Amino acid sequence: MLLPPASEPFTVPTDRDLLPSERREFVRTHRTCVYGYRRRHDGPAMSIVYYIPTEDDELLVSTIAGRGKARVAARDGKVSLCVLDERWPFAYLQVYTDATVERDRDLVVDVMMAVAGRMSGQPLPEEARPTVEAMAAEEGRVVLRCRPYETFAQPPRHLYHNDQEERITHWVSATVPWDAPDPS
Repeated sequence: MLLPPASEPFTVPTDRDLLPSERREFVRTHRTCVYGYRRRHDGPAMSIVYYIPTEDDELLVSTIAGRGKARVAARDGKVSLCVLDERWPFAYLQVYTDATVERDRDLVVDVMMAVAGRMSGQPLPEEARPTVEAMAAEEGRVVLRCRPYETFAQPPRHLYHNDQEERITHWVSATVPWDAPDPS
């Protein structure tokens, strides 16, 4: 089941690293990410996409079957999603996933409608479904089902003015399993 858009995105603490549960909440309550995958030559490929979280903590991405995102997911199965905070100061969360290509027409259309709702800020009416179905067929759309297994967090850090007496601080984050419990 696709999760509805969050009324408010999770606000990242600026004084400590994110707990594992907060990392999952950050992903569930945001909507855009940099989708990255390995290329055979050169550096990684990256593009900005909307994603739809599910109640099973999968992240669904709509794309055209002939694009590199779908071809590499089918060939390699490893992709990274760098989930973006849309508020200043920016935070991000790197999510390492196993990806598969889904061709189920109903799922493809459901995800496209959910993406349109996140893009516009309001759900698409059910009357739009035939138009979205036609677009999905015409464009050869598929869904990339991304199953997270690890995360890497970077908290927002920013200098609000150029006062040398106030120092910006940083700390080391770590890669954490997706389903890790919070420390007691």
